[in-house]
Formats: sequence, structure tokens, C-alpha cells
Amino acid sequence: MERLQTRVAALEAGSAARAPHHRWRSFFSALLIVIGCLLAPPAAVAAWTADEVGDTDRYVDTVTPLASDPDIQNAAANRVTNAVMEHIDLPTLLEGVVPADRPLAQKALGKLGDALENAVRSFVHDKSKEVIASETFENIWIQANRRIHAAVDKALTGSGGGAVKINDNSVSVDLGPVVERVKQRLVDEGMTVASKIPEVHTDFTVLRADNIGKVKTYFRILQIAGFWLPVLSVVLIAAGVLISRHRRRVLVVAALAFTFAVLMLGLGLTVFRVVYLNALPDSVSQAAAESVYDALTRYLRTMVRTAATLGLVIALAAWLSGPGRPANFVRQSWHSGIGAVRSTADRMGMRTGPVGPFLRRHRTWITWVLVGLAVLTFILWSYPTALVVLTIALVWLLVMALVEFLAGDREDTSAPTADTGSGA
Repeated sequence: MERLQTRVAALEAGSAARAPHHRWRSFFSALLIVIGCLLAPPAAVAAWTADEVGDTDRYVDTVTPLASDPDIQNAAANRVTNAVMEHIDLPTLLEGVVPADRPLAQKALGKLGDALENAVRSFVHDKSKEVIASETFENIWIQANRRIHAAVDKALTGSGGGAVKINDNSVSVDLGPVVERVKQRLVDEGMTVASKIPEVHTDFTVLRADNIGKVKTYFRILQIAGFWLPVLSVVLIAAGVLISRHRRRVLVVAALAFTFAVLMLGLGLTVFRVVYLNALPDSVSQAAAESVYDALTRYLRTMVRTAATLGLVIALAAWLSGPGRPANFVRQSWHSGIGAVRSTADRMGMRTGPVGPFLRRHRTWITWVLVGLAVLTFILWSYPTALVVLTIALVWLLVMALVEFLAGDREDTSAPTADTGSGA
């Protein structure tokens, strides 16, 4: 009894001494995870900024579909029509009329007034839409946006330049080449007065931001942090999980918190879309502005969905590897199903030879190697999507099922191994 009492006292003293240490570990674990999750949204924005601003080809791929967008085409046609009509004087249309008929034509022109102007405007608008709907406009759009990338870089990072203009806190494309095409089309259709229209430059706003100086500073910071901020976020969350006492449970919470953080970024993009569009002047086409905003943020929204899916997959894997009754049931069903298939194969005469014993001896290492390969595949994938994450997870499960099937460890099919669960 004395020895037992001494042992209990020693254990209680050790527990009391470890309690403050455990509290500090829990505190720093929670702190690191919270900071890492808070950094996740700006990390996603930083990665998107580095890609969109730093990669011309990716930017052009982003905005190229806008050339065939009906709202963009209609807005560009309206802008070109207004520019052409500003330089068409209706009385000059009489120059092609026979001199003897000009007095009658002038009298008719005075009576028609606005009706004639509307008819001419409608004719010009139709020709503008024909040019903009053609492949010519798509080529002009792509070439202009290759130049606009330098202007965006200049607007957001303070470097670069180019023919694309930055006026009144906006980045705009010069539609002068389109106007020239429309002028030629009008002349070909018989409106020879269009040949006298001088060289016209009209701007089509692609990006607008008030206080461009502040935006430039923020984007410059995000561009610099484009690689390191996502890495720092992941490292902080991983460190928080590693120093915690209950790693599996904390990993589930951390993964869910990370998912919640990136979903808040997605919600923020939706809210900012409304704010941005409401702040635009009346002269800007709302429908075209919506198309441009959605195109420019498409990859960022894809990144949000990918990160959220990754967080949910990690949380589910950590939960399924835990000691809970539902997780145990899922693992037992997994092992029982594979065991039943293997028993059927054994009865049919299938033998694994030395492969089975090898897999049984090194099952833990094989599990972690497969986890590492899955992580490496995700990291090396150029622009992973949510579908890519789910595909990698499903392929990993299929390979693990094959390993379990070939291992042939029938004694352990009813009891899930902790190592394999931890690898999940």
C-alpha cells in the first residue's frame, strides 16, 4: 500500500507539473492555426495576383472569351457607333445627290430630322456589330489585351507601359482599329461620306478602381507575397497541428477552419462584385462590367473552390482515421468488403506469391509513400481544381484498396490498423 501510495503521489505530481506545459502547447497550437487560417484568404488573393499580373499568357487566356461575350460586343458596338456618329454630319449625306435634286432632298431632310438621324445611327450600329461579331474583332481584342497587360502591370505595380490608356482611375482599350474597320464597311455599303471621318480614338473601359494609388500599393504587396504567403499559411497550420496534444482531432478542426476561411473569401468576392458594379458611372455598361469582373475573378473563384474541397477532404480523412464509433464502422466495412473480395479470389485460385508478405511488412511505409505522392501530385499540378482534388483522393483510395487486397492479411481484416488510419 505504501508503495502504491508513493507511486500515485508521484504520478499526480508529474501530472500537475505537466498541466501548465500542456496548456501552453494548446495555446500556441490554437494561435498558430488561427493565424494560418486568417492568412488563407489573402494568400489566395496573393497567388491569384501573381498569376494574373505576372503572367501575360494567363491574363490573355482569362479575357479572350470576353471577345465573344454578347454584353461586351453590344457595349463595344455602342461605343463605336457613338464615335462614328459624332463625325457624321447629316447634310453632308446630300453630297452624293444629283445637284438638281438637292433642294428637294434638303427639304425632306428638314422634315425628317431625328428620324433620319436614328435611321443612320441604326445603320452604323448594325455595321459595327457585324465587325465586332467577326473574327477581326477577336484578333484586335487579343492583341489589345496583350498590350493591356503592360498597362495593368503599370497601374498595379508602377512598372510597364504601352498603348493602352490609364485615365481617371481606369484601364481602357482603344477601339480605334475597330472604328477604322467600321468606316471601311460603311464606305463599301455606299455611305461614302464615312471616308471623310478622321482618325478616331475611343476608349472601352476594362478595369476601373478609385484611388488607384492605394490599390497599386496593395497589389504590389500581394504580388511580392504571391508565393510566400500561401506557404506561410500552410506552414503555420501544420505547425499548430504538430505541437498539439491531440493531433488528429486538432487536424479536423484546423481543416474545417481553413475551409471556412476560404469560403468567406468567396462570399467576399460576391459582396465586392455588387459594391464594385454599383460604384461604376452611368456611362459604363453594367452588363459588360459584370462580364469583365466575372472573367477576371474566375481563376480566383476556382482557387477558392479548390482550397475548400482540399480542406474538407483532409478533415474527412483525419476524422475517418480516428477512434470514433462511426469512423470504426466505416473502416471495418472497408476491410470487410476487401476481405470478402480477396476470399473470393483465393477460392478461385489467385495467389500473390511474395508480394503479399512484402506489402504486409511494409504497409505503413507504403501508406505514407502514397500519401506523399498524392500531396506531390497536387503541388505539381499547374492549376488544380476541386475536381482534381477529388480525383487524387479517389485514386489514392483505389490504390490503397489494391494494396489491402494484395496484402492478404486475413487475420486483420476485422480490426482496422491504427497506422493505416493515421495515413488516411
